[in-house]
Amino acid sequence: MSKVPAAVPRKRCTVAWAARTRQHLWSLELQPGATIADALAAARRNPEAAQLAIPWDTAEVGVFGEPRLRHEVFADGDRIELYRPLRRDPREQRRERVQRERRRTGN
Repeated sequence: MSKVPAAVPRKRCTVAWAARTRQHLWSLELQPGATIADALAAARRNPEAAQLAIPWDTAEVGVFGEPRLRHEVFADGDRIELYRPLRRDPREQRRERVQRERRRTGN
């Protein structure tokens, strides 16, 4: 009786990049010890990703909205996100909106 070789365990993740008009997702399977940097490198090799202006090396990264470092190992099923820099600070935008509303209503 011949033995069937055991499958090498893999872990899944999704790499996400949200452009202004569209979200791009790449589903990957990597080795168990893979880091966030490994997942980004694998997603970068995707033909669609190569055509996008994604700051792969400089963008902030996170997992499910939590900031992370590229050398960290991610868990099976994680969503690794690349973040675009904000054009303006959302808190400052809100302050300006409140000030405009107060001037408009006289409060």
